[in-house]
Amino acid sequence: MTVTRTPEADVLLRQDPELAEVLLGELDRQSTTLQLIAAENFTSRAVLAALGSPLANKYAEGYPAARHHGGCEIVDVAERIAVDRARTLFGADHANVQPHSGSSAVLAAYAALLRPGDTVLALGLPHGGHLTHGSPANFSGRWFDFVAYGVDAESGLIDYEQVRTLARTHRPKAIVCGSIAYPRHIDHALFRDIADEVGAYLIADAAHPIGLVAGGAAPNPVPYADIVCATTHKVLRGPRGGMLLCGGELAERVDRAVFPFTQGGAQMHTVAAKAVAFGEAAMPAFTLYAHQVVDNARVLAAGLAAEGLVVTTGGTDTHLITADPAPLGVDGRTARGLLAAAGMVLDCCALPHAHVRGLRLGTAAVTTQGMRETEMARIAVLLAGVLRGEVDGARARAETRELAEAFPPYPPYPG
Repeated sequence: MTVTRTPEADVLLRQDPELAEVLLGELDRQSTTLQLIAAENFTSRAVLAALGSPLANKYAEGYPAARHHGGCEIVDVAERIAVDRARTLFGADHANVQPHSGSSAVLAAYAALLRPGDTVLALGLPHGGHLTHGSPANFSGRWFDFVAYGVDAESGLIDYEQVRTLARTHRPKAIVCGSIAYPRHIDHALFRDIADEVGAYLIADAAHPIGLVAGGAAPNPVPYADIVCATTHKVLRGPRGGMLLCGGELAERVDRAVFPFTQGGAQMHTVAAKAVAFGEAAMPAFTLYAHQVVDNARVLAAGLAAEGLVVTTGGTDTHLITADPAPLGVDGRTARGLLAAAGMVLDCCALPHAHVRGLRLGTAAVTTQGMRETEMARIAVLLAGVLRGEVDGARARAETRELAEAFPPYPPYPG
């Protein structure tokens, strides 16, 4: 392995070398390839320490001072810290930090506000909506009547007039704003206006931009939405998990929707790790990081466009970029395979108003590693060279390895 082993890895190597090699292999993969998946990032070692702590042993159904198990006095402190930090960071009256994932958070938001069969207006899946926004394969599409709005065919921007027209026509119980593949800021104030006009709740699915919100690099949906659903990984750089933010009038409904309705015991090691991440996100260094993520994304998007890819909406306001590689002679799935072999790890996504797949990539992880605009420009040229067949696989893999190893996500411990 090219990575430095940690004391924890040495313990696992002695007891279970088979699993230890898997963990070390994944660390090696992350350290020698470019992580361009928009939903991924590198947590700090402090977050990893909380995840691997004895809090993982504690069962804690319920909420602080109201648990269904004894011995929760100390984990109660961890959850209170996480809640207080989340409320302060995002300016929310109430926070629930127990959801196991972003999808769990969305499920709880629906459970708090809706009944099966209610109508919900959300961004259509082909236009960047999430599975929890009405996919027939998901609980959302099976339990609720979803109506989809979309993006403009020319600009790729949300068609707000269509949103208003559909809201007036269908009178939904809730409107969802948020996306997994929309690279521009969302107009939460306009969504609030539309929701108020038709008497609907507004649910903001801020899983992708919430880390940028924490760093002041994206608008905050909290003042406008009845409930904000989010993840704690992605740009926020915490553990994999979810959270909910809302006003005080919905606090009890949200909490009961999480427990006991949709989840059992909270994962207290993850709750503690969320608290660590919220603390990190409140530091000035995180503000600089969040803005650098956006700067990097804009440079990468411009570089891809200059190389001939069609960048959706002509650029990005966030960490996220979607692009069509067809002008370079490859479809999205083929492009993803070629790039993976070259050491560039990213996703496919649906492209609006087309029956083809494009590429979705993000700059959160590489920015955490310390890469800046110069590296983004280099990545754009290398990516396009691979797709055009101008750079052979071995050379591309060597270049990505060289770049990744120059910015290790977890530098060796000193000494």
